[in-house]
Amino acid sequence: MSRHVSEANETGGGVELGRVRQLWHLLEPLHAVLYYAPEAFEEAAALGYRTEERWPSYFPYRAAPLGPVGGERVTSAFYSFSPRMVDEHVKSAWRTAGPEQVLTARERAVDRAYRAILGDRVDSPELAEAAVLARRAAESANTAGRPLAAANAELPWPEGPHLQLWHAATILREHRGDGHLAALLVAGLDPVETLVSFAAIGAASVERLESRGWSAAEWAAARARLVVRGLVTEDGTATDAGVELRRRVEQHTDELACAPWQLLGSHATARLADLLGEFWVTVLGSGLLPSETTLGIGKV
Repeated sequence: MSRHVSEANETGGGVELGRVRQLWHLLEPLHAVLYYAPEAFEEAAALGYRTEERWPSYFPYRAAPLGPVGGERVTSAFYSFSPRMVDEHVKSAWRTAGPEQVLTARERAVDRAYRAILGDRVDSPELAEAAVLARRAAESANTAGRPLAAANAELPWPEGPHLQLWHAATILREHRGDGHLAALLVAGLDPVETLVSFAAIGAASVERLESRGWSAAEWAAARARLVVRGLVTEDGTATDAGVELRRRVEQHTDELACAPWQLLGSHATARLADLLGEFWVTVLGSGLLPSETTLGIGKV
């Protein structure tokens, strides 16, 4: 458990905020398989998307629950991506395939990927139990003011415990993500400042975060704004105030993500964490996911 998680071990409804953070760490890789598994690229290619990099399929896969929306709404919902990058991929996305086709393809992709990664454990009683508990948490999540969580929650539940586990993980991670954007807005961090301040505390490298499409000039201007606020130094390292601001953002995010776990209850939440451990290890051990992400899991 990271230092920041330890600092956030306050309780709410019998569920510690550290446990809330742990469930995010456990569920995120189970969701992220969609963006990296070869089966997902194969399904995307069958629809006509380019697959030499992940972004041409990432944007339609993640945005499809919103419907055939344009770049401005996707930029708003995804927040930290450059509008130019979003437009580049979203403008052509729905000309290639409609959202319903994409949703069908992503379910097939997850089904195939989970079977390839987990093997016989796809049909294990442990996975079925984890799916039941995760679904209970996801169905209890209040999606008011959380557009990505609401869009995924509105979709019909798929058949099969492994697909229900993935769908629950997706609702819960988007619920947390929507809350994270609220925390960033409260902290006064715009999209590019969010990335600069994240790199400044060492949560992810500048090179990794630059993959979100901002120009060098935009990055430098955001850093200059944070220097004026006393949050980073001229060389881009976080000041004490900058570290504290990001700590408050992550704690606020945990607090906003807590409700589904409060409603599930501390015992069931702990049981879910135990059940997810082996699947988390298997997904990470598959080598599909990058060793460094833009989310800073394990570092915040």
